[in-house]
Amino acid sequence: MDTAEIRRRFVAHFERAGHTPVPSASLLLDDPNLLFVNAGMVPFKPYFLGQETPPYARATSVQKCVRTPDIEDVGKTTRHGTFFEMCGNFSFGDYFKEGAIELAWELCTKPLADGGWGLDPARLYPSVYDQDAEAVALWKKVTGLPDERILRLGKRENYWSMGVPGPGGPCSELLYDRGPEFGPDFDPAALGPDMPVELEDRLLEIWNLVFMQDELSAVRSKSDFDIAGSLPKRNIDTGMGLERVAFLLQGKQNMYEIDVMFPVIEKAMALTGKRYGAGGAQGHEDDVRFRVVADHVRSSMMLIGDGVTPGNEARGYVLRRLLRRAVRSMRLLGYEDPALPELLPISRDKMGETYTELHRDWDRISRVAYAEEEAFRKTLQAGTQIFDLAATEVKRSGADRLSGEKAFALHDTYGFPIDLTLEMASEAGLSVDEPGFRALMAEQRERAKADARAKKGQHADTTVYRGILDAHGPTDWLAYETLETESRALAVLQAGAPVGSLAEGEIGELVLDRTPFYAESGGQAADAGIIELDGGRLEVLDVQRPVRGLVVHQVRVLEGELDTGSALHAKVDPEWRTGARQAHSGTHVVHAALREVLGPSALQSGSYNRPGYLRLDFGWTTGLSADQVRDIELVSNQALRADLPVSWQYMTLPEAKEWGAIALFGETYDDTKVRVVEIGGPWSRELCGGTHVDHSSQIGTIVVTGEASVGSGNRRIEAFTGVEGFAYLARERDVVDQLTSLLKTRPDDLVGRVGDLVERLRAAEKEVERARLGQLLAGGAQLAASAAVIGGVHVVAHRVDGASGGDVRTLAMDVRGRLPDGAPGVVVVIGAADGKVSVVAATTEAARDLGLSANDLVRAVGPLVGGKGGGKADVAQGGGTDASRIDEALALVHTEVARATGGS
Repeated sequence: MDTAEIRRRFVAHFERAGHTPVPSASLLLDDPNLLFVNAGMVPFKPYFLGQETPPYARATSVQKCVRTPDIEDVGKTTRHGTFFEMCGNFSFGDYFKEGAIELAWELCTKPLADGGWGLDPARLYPSVYDQDAEAVALWKKVTGLPDERILRLGKRENYWSMGVPGPGGPCSELLYDRGPEFGPDFDPAALGPDMPVELEDRLLEIWNLVFMQDELSAVRSKSDFDIAGSLPKRNIDTGMGLERVAFLLQGKQNMYEIDVMFPVIEKAMALTGKRYGAGGAQGHEDDVRFRVVADHVRSSMMLIGDGVTPGNEARGYVLRRLLRRAVRSMRLLGYEDPALPELLPISRDKMGETYTELHRDWDRISRVAYAEEEAFRKTLQAGTQIFDLAATEVKRSGADRLSGEKAFALHDTYGFPIDLTLEMASEAGLSVDEPGFRALMAEQRERAKADARAKKGQHADTTVYRGILDAHGPTDWLAYETLETESRALAVLQAGAPVGSLAEGEIGELVLDRTPFYAESGGQAADAGIIELDGGRLEVLDVQRPVRGLVVHQVRVLEGELDTGSALHAKVDPEWRTGARQAHSGTHVVHAALREVLGPSALQSGSYNRPGYLRLDFGWTTGLSADQVRDIELVSNQALRADLPVSWQYMTLPEAKEWGAIALFGETYDDTKVRVVEIGGPWSRELCGGTHVDHSSQIGTIVVTGEASVGSGNRRIEAFTGVEGFAYLARERDVVDQLTSLLKTRPDDLVGRVGDLVERLRAAEKEVERARLGQLLAGGAQLAASAAVIGGVHVVAHRVDGASGGDVRTLAMDVRGRLPDGAPGVVVVIGAADGKVSVVAATTEAARDLGLSANDLVRAVGPLVGGKGGGKADVAQGGGTDASRIDEALALVHTEVARATGGS
């Protein structure tokens, strides 16, 4: 049974059981705790957290997922993968444990002829939380299994939470016994609370049923938490691994050999001449590489398809690692030509049977991937040169081992994989300090985990807003119809809590029964305006939707007093709205012009617009030429001159996609109704909830003011619209007039005249800089020679008036280099210029061995000069604004060194 049929049967089974089929969300969702969607329940989190009311009582989905913590283990085991599809069924206060168990067992064991999967019941073992006697009884009731066939496992295995306070509950897993060739025989009744490692391949988990019933008040770890009580509504969240069921039903050994993945391995075999499954030690290593290629090619394609571009941070860094590991694995298999143009289309053809957008967006996807491979090939070339220099230094010193620090620098700074470093070191007759490298990698991972932990729990508490919504219903939102409404104050809040009133001068939040104000969304800034009441006025500062259906206004009381229940007159500033409509429609026009000039693969990845201004981010791997920018501006303004009609209509999401409407990467849309905005018919057709003009000519003008990079593979265009666009052009004209007058030249000759002046100025500045730097460093030797010795440490604490941050750093590094060789030394230089204070600290290796840190010194003196800073143990810098305490700060350096060394 192919993967598509397994997926189809899953959805059909639950649809027959009254579940609403929900399409897969993007891999990118606005969640502070996640880089990517990593489980099928993630798109439903607002419902489980009580932030939104679910539009259905039962749902089912096949969700695209990516998990990245175990990238380096991919291929080494057959259980680890990055991209996968999770089939799930969800109940929001509807059926509970018995219903979930019945539905899962039925699909698994129902004969193939009846639409099931036909798995042998004798091979299925349910597991339960060892404190959940109810689940044990239900499994026995539903399946007829004897008590000894049900595994009791502990919290670590069979209790689920999101890792933060909120909903949680026991869970049951369906395990499939693959037979003795995959692990030793076992006695279910004798198993402890944890699943033995030796049984993880034999007892394959295929489905996890989460019984969400508890409210967790504290989650310290997966098995350490407090249960505050029961949830008001009990929910069901399940996750079934599509790839795992696929390799069971297809009679394969692992997920890499299923129908949607193995064709990539077959192509890699043809390209490399190596054979998957050849056996032996080398065969095992090659198998790992083949599996890495199959997994990473597919995962990279799916990430790019959802709008990720390679970069050095966050999502972009994960994608870069995946692409480069795939290319590197092909190199280790002996294939050194560009590999992705050969492999990526194979994965597209298999995954594109379900995700048809891969074919539609292929030009963009392939361009991003191939550009990254080409960049990596250049990195390999540059990294090889750096490695050769490092190897030469090691040999010159008489050693035969490359340090862990050097290997880590090659990996972290230059993107040079460790396995390539090991291979080349072996060829050069050197070893590598792998433990040192692994330790530095572990430190880096721990820093990343600590950062992720610090971000946990950032889900805003929406309990108060939910209460208002439940009590009064959704806001009657009239932003499309009018600029003024007669309204009533349903609730007044401050600091997230209801209050009876707001006095003059106070700022708070106001919920109205109806409002004409546009709430910030879709890149459009919130409306500005005034709300009038009997004897008073409120200024609207911001408008948001903290929960779906509820509009909340942040207001300042200008006059009078605001009370809950007050009759109000809400008025949007008409000039603000006009400018906002021009800018938002202008964004659509620029997007369409962008695709007309660059091609259909130039798709928007983000936007922001406010009255008179717009910016648009789009995926593109190279900077635009001046001619391309001019063409985009020209096409945009030709669309304005054509007075194209602007219209909008509502339809289902599938209808909108079929119609060719463009959706923004990472955005979530209502499955039942979306708003499609057209400008000039099919020329511009996008999903959008913003406010727009009626005809393109009403935008006035579009003046592109800049195009720049905002990260690897992402560009940004900025522009002014309407009156602000004309004002920008007027300012440009005035500048030209003033320059021609000052330089006594004609406008046509202005560029050449200014160019000559700039060249002369640069030459003069270079001369001045050389003289100034020479004067600055002239005293470096004297400063080093006059260093104070405190506790055996040479200390230089020096003030340089009129020195900028760059000068201060240059002097500090110069003085440190002049201190006696091998001696502990600390240099702190503080400069002041133009009201800014710059601090730089530098330490020698011997000083760091004594526990002295440049970072600690900068953090100690920073508050004295009205600032802060930081860095590493060897060099750190900071800044401030209070030059009056520089001498005091320098004295503190001596005190800190004395305290650390016990000297005086």
